[in-house]
Amino acid sequence: MTEMEKKEYEKAKMVPYPSDSIVPERDVSQLPVLEARHLGIDFGGLTAVDDFNMLIGPTEIAGLIGPNGAGKTTVFNLLTKVYQPTRGTILLNGKDTAGMNTVQVNKNGIARTFQNIRLFTDLTVEDNVKIGLHNQVKCGVISDILRLPKHFKKEKEFHERAMDLLSIFDMEEYAHHKAGSLPYGAQRRLEIVRALATNPSLLLLDEPAAGMNPSETSELMDNIRQIRDDFKIAVLLIEHDMNLVMGICEGIAVLNYGKIIAKGTAEEIQNNPQVIEAYLGKGN
Repeated sequence: MTEMEKKEYEKAKMVPYPSDSIVPERDVSQLPVLEARHLGIDFGGLTAVDDFNMLIGPTEIAGLIGPNGAGKTTVFNLLTKVYQPTRGTILLNGKDTAGMNTVQVNKNGIARTFQNIRLFTDLTVEDNVKIGLHNQVKCGVISDILRLPKHFKKEKEFHERAMDLLSIFDMEEYAHHKAGSLPYGAQRRLEIVRALATNPSLLLLDEPAAGMNPSETSELMDNIRQIRDDFKIAVLLIEHDMNLVMGICEGIAVLNYGKIIAKGTAEEIQNNPQVIEAYLGKGN
């Protein structure tokens, strides 16, 4: 990427979009990668998420924040079809995801990490990444069983691609280590790499900085920008580390009791009275 291209992808000015939303200026003429309209889900008589609306530009780094129990991870589960919405619409690159399951949504462009790390701990680091790569390659069962030349060509391609992805976090040297033997922060980074292996257009990160020290968090911010710039994808993250959120996110939505109470830039969110009340309570 040239210096001019890097400058274009710096934290961008947010501009209005025709559906009462804002997107980075560079994305305003492009189709949103995600548009959630009036999304909601009920569990029995309890409404967990209600009238959730969000639009994300194709190269935007967006944030979804809110107090514990606000419904943030439930939103991620709705977007990835872990839960089927009770109401509302989810458009992914303009395509309605109604009726899709988690695998189909992933193949259509959404990948995610989890609040609680979900790796195949007894497999190697490289094999964890290769599992993600299988999502985008049509494999022949017969060629794999009979070990035909096509099988070995595919395995070589998988190895090279896995090593390329691991290089994002300088993790090539751990390729043959068991995933479960890695330090906590490295496991978090591996989960991001595995998600990227599915070739997403939107990457959902659920508390990616959890358990990281300030130095690791700062490095993570640089890595997220690099992922956005190099892969030309959008990122939506849930995070409690406000330094990370305010430092990297272009558009931010605040969720409280399952409803969005504020949207805007980092500066607007920091100075919003409803947001301050949601985090600090009345009278503070």
